Amino acid sequence: MENLCAVILAAGKGTRMRSNRAKVLHNLCGTPMLRLVYSAVAALEPEQVFVVIGQDAERVCGSLEGFPAYFVHQKEQLGTGHAAMAAGELLSQRRGHALVVFGDAPRIKAATLRKLVQHHRNSKAVTSLLTALAADPFGYGRILRNPQGKIEAIVEERDATPEQRKIREVNPGFYCFQIPDLIDALGKLTNNNAQKEYYITDLVAIQRQDGKEVEAVLHDDFEELRGINTRRELAELSRALSKQKNLELMESGVTLIDPDCAYVDLDVVVEKDVILYPMVTLEGRTRIGEGTVVRSGTRISNSRIAPEVEILESCLITDSEIGSGTTVGPSARVRDQAVIGSRCRIGNFVEIKKSTLGDGTKAAHLAYVGDAVIGRNVNIGAGTITCNFDGQRKNVTTIEDDAFIGTDSQLVAPVRIGRGAYVAAGSCITEDVPPEALAVARARQINKEGWVRRKLMRTEPK
Repeated sequence: MENLCAVILAAGKGTRMRSNRAKVLHNLCGTPMLRLVYSAVAALEPEQVFVVIGQDAERVCGSLEGFPAYFVHQKEQLGTGHAAMAAGELLSQRRGHALVVFGDAPRIKAATLRKLVQHHRNSKAVTSLLTALAADPFGYGRILRNPQGKIEAIVEERDATPEQRKIREVNPGFYCFQIPDLIDALGKLTNNNAQKEYYITDLVAIQRQDGKEVEAVLHDDFEELRGINTRRELAELSRALSKQKNLELMESGVTLIDPDCAYVDLDVVVEKDVILYPMVTLEGRTRIGEGTVVRSGTRISNSRIAPEVEILESCLITDSEIGSGTTVGPSARVRDQAVIGSRCRIGNFVEIKKSTLGDGTKAAHLAYVGDAVIGRNVNIGAGTITCNFDGQRKNVTTIEDDAFIGTDSQLVAPVRIGRGAYVAAGSCITEDVPPEALAVARARQINKEGWVRRKLMRTEPK
C-alpha cells in the first residue's frame, strides 16, 4: 500500500513461555510464529517492514531470512512503548501511516489488517486500533470509553481497578497511526505504572488529552487477535492450524486415513490422490507428488517426493529427493541431499546418505550407501557398505551402470566399479574394478577335516 509502512514488535522474551528462546521463534506447524505475522503484514504490500528485535536477536533475524525486512534493535526491553520508540527515528523519516502489530499474534489475517488500515485512512483519526469482546478478558488491556462511546484510554490489567477489569472489550494490540502524530505522542510517554514500563497503550490517552481523534474498530473474532503467551496456548493453536491444514488437503484431493493423526506443516505441498496413513509427519518445505502413498510412522522433512512413490512404514527422509515410481522402506533412511532416481527400490534397513542413485537401481535390504555416485540398474546386495571415511575425510564411491554388487561387500573409497562389472559376495574392494570384470577379494576357503573333534580332545580334562 502506498504511504504505509509496518512495524512488528518482536523484541520480548515472553517469560510465561518458560523458554530460553524468544517467544516469536516458537513454531506453529513448522513455522515460527513471527513469520506467520510477517506474512499477514506483507500481504498488504507496505513500503517497508520494520521488525523490532531484542531477545535472541540473531535467531529472530534468521527466522525471516530471505524475507525483505529492516531490523531495529531494542537494546533494553522496557515495554511495548519503548519498542515503538526504538523504531521512532526510522519512522520519522517516513510519511503517511504506520501499521504496528505484535509478533506473537500468529492467527491474524491479512484481510483483518487491511480492514483496519482502510478504516483508518477513511477516518479523521490520528490512531485507529482493533478491539474485540472477550469472554475471558484476563491479561488484556481494557478499553475505556466516555459516555458518548468514544475511546478515551486503555488500561492494562495490572493497573486496572476491579470495576475496570469487568470490561469485556479488550485491546489485542493492532494499531494504525498517522506517523507524525505517533512520533509526537511517543515523546510524551512515561513509565508511571505498576510495571515501570513504557506502554504503547498509553498513546491513546495522550492523544485524546491533546484533543485528537482515536477510533476503535470492533472485530467480531477475538480468537483471531489473541496473542500466544504460554506453551498451552501454543499447543492449542498448533492443533487448530494442523486441523485446518488437513481439511484443506482433503478438500484438494488428498486422502488422510485418520486426519487427527497426520501432522503436516503449513509450508508442505501435497498433490492430489496422495494417501497419508496415520502417524505420518511431513515437515518444512516438503513436496509430495501426485499419487504417492506414505504409510504409518514415516517422517519426511524438506524433501521432494515425485509422483507415484510408495513410502512404507517407519522411514526417515530428510533433505533429499525421491524419483517417480520408487519404493522406499520399510525402516529406511534417506538423508543429506540424497537423490534417488525413478523406479528404484530402497528396502528395509537401508541408509542412503549424500548419494545419487540412477533409475532402476536397487538396494533391497541391510545396506549403507554414503558419498556415492551410482548409475542406472545397479544391484546393491544385502549387507553392502561403502566405506567412505578414512579417518580424515569423506571419499567417493562410483558405481557405473548395470553393475552388480554381491552380498556383504565392502567398497573402500575412493574406488570405482566399472560398467557391468560384478563384485563377488563377501569381497572387500580396495582397487578399481574394470568394466564387465568380476572382482573377487576374499580369502580362499579351506576346510580342515576333523578339526572340531581334535579341538575337543585337546580341551577335555585329563
